[in-house]
Amino acid sequence: MAATTSEVRKQRAQIGVRTLRGDRWWLAPLGTFAGLTAWLLYALIRTATQSNYWVDGYNYLSPFSSPCVSASCAEGARHFGTWLPEFPPLIPLGILVLPFLLGFRLTCYYYRKAYYRSFWLSPPACAVAEPHSKYTGETRFPLIAQNLHRYFFYAALVVSLINTYDAVYAFFGKNGFQMGLGNLILLGNVIMLWAYTLSCHSCRHITAGRLNHFSRHPLRYRMWTWISKLNAKHMQLAWITLGTLALTDAYIGLVAADVLPDLRFFN
Repeated sequence: MAATTSEVRKQRAQIGVRTLRGDRWWLAPLGTFAGLTAWLLYALIRTATQSNYWVDGYNYLSPFSSPCVSASCAEGARHFGTWLPEFPPLIPLGILVLPFLLGFRLTCYYYRKAYYRSFWLSPPACAVAEPHSKYTGETRFPLIAQNLHRYFFYAALVVSLINTYDAVYAFFGKNGFQMGLGNLILLGNVIMLWAYTLSCHSCRHITAGRLNHFSRHPLRYRMWTWISKLNAKHMQLAWITLGTLALTDAYIGLVAADVLPDLRFFN
């Protein structure tokens, strides 16, 4: 005779602690929490200051302020014209695209894992019980908005094109071609941003995720294999791009404030 559910439960070990793991499992979520919090604070402060985002003459524009289409922007920084009036204090100059970039990062599959574990402790680590008694997944507001990730990916492609234009534009000044350390930093940041954007799970699915026969679509299959290799590094690229964005903005800010001279290689 089969045992009843209540009998099976009585046979199970009653564990009073949160987990039996003996390693320092809390280091990973704590490090993620500290890293993301520090980056968010830095980005919030820098975007709200509306200062030291543009280096005239070298044409360095911080990615945090691009595209700069407000009358508050320096004239040379308005690469795409002036669409908006002057902004009041504390409004980021790149507000036009920042919500889409934030949406892309927040709905990213890796970042979901990162902040679910480090901020919501849901769960904080494998084999560690979460403190929440109820779980509804991503079926209700606001987490149901995670399904918009593909559309934020399309917006991120446009923003990557804008950042690419900014990086290329900086190579040309009044005296023609020019290059300094800032150009290399801008270029490196753009390359990493493209790698992170194209490594997105949505990009991999769009490329060939719905094909039933790869042999009938050799070009899409080849693209899918390239994207899959990038996708395997999606977590690393997510963190690298946070670093390159902060580095690029900080370098441009220091040069714009005359704290640090730009190392020039040509012109």
